[in-house]
Amino acid sequence: MSIYRITDYIPQLEDMKKYPSNLYAIGNKSLLNRPIVSIVGTRRPSKYTQEMTLKLSSELAKRGVVVASGAAMGVDAIAHRGAGVSNTIAVVATGLNIRYPSINAPLIEAIERDGLVISIFEEDFKATNWSFVVRNELVVALGKALIITEADINSGSMRSAEYALKMGREIFVLPHRLNESRGTNSLLARDKAKAIYSIEEFADSFGKSPSNSMPKDEFFYFCQNSPTIEEAVMNFGERVYEEELMGNIVIIN
Repeated sequence: MSIYRITDYIPQLEDMKKYPSNLYAIGNKSLLNRPIVSIVGTRRPSKYTQEMTLKLSSELAKRGVVVASGAAMGVDAIAHRGAGVSNTIAVVATGLNIRYPSINAPLIEAIERDGLVISIFEEDFKATNWSFVVRNELVVALGKALIITEADINSGSMRSAEYALKMGREIFVLPHRLNESRGTNSLLARDKAKAIYSIEEFADSFGKSPSNSMPKDEFFYFCQNSPTIEEAVMNFGERVYEEELMGNIVIIN
């Protein structure tokens, strides 16, 4: 897969401190047109966090929601795998010709083929402390909401929470026992986040799981983002009216 520049305007990135002057990609940029939720967390998740992160990302993907994360070890990699490589966006802190961390190289390569990998950094750029910070901001900006499944107090995930608060993104966390995931528990204690008590109900708030009779394609995923009729027609033409006549969608004036 070749590296290309994304020149399309991405509205949600306006909430970043500065809209990216360059955005490089490998893969399917149409994923940016679907509902996106960001998932981040610790590189050393507990067994409980691993299971819940996998289920969360899987249930969101079933409903046509794209999962964005940072391709790091731990929660990030689990979120990408749970969503499935064709339903995920990996935001990396390096140039796109470098697959980092190397342990996740096979996963990143699979996302390149069937999903989307993006970076603001040019080829050959190697990760630095500040590039991870910028990467985190981009991950948060892409999503309609931020999910942090486990985090320590002084962690990159908590910096992501700060970005989310500045951008007006809702933050959701898993409920944890006392003295575990102190970062997410502190967000709950300060009313900065909401707890997810039912993964299915939570996923339903971002999109409905298509029935077996409904084709799972880009048109229906696009419609779950509540576009205007003008936007739908611009992207899919007469199909919009055909699906309305068949009762598959409802056009609200």
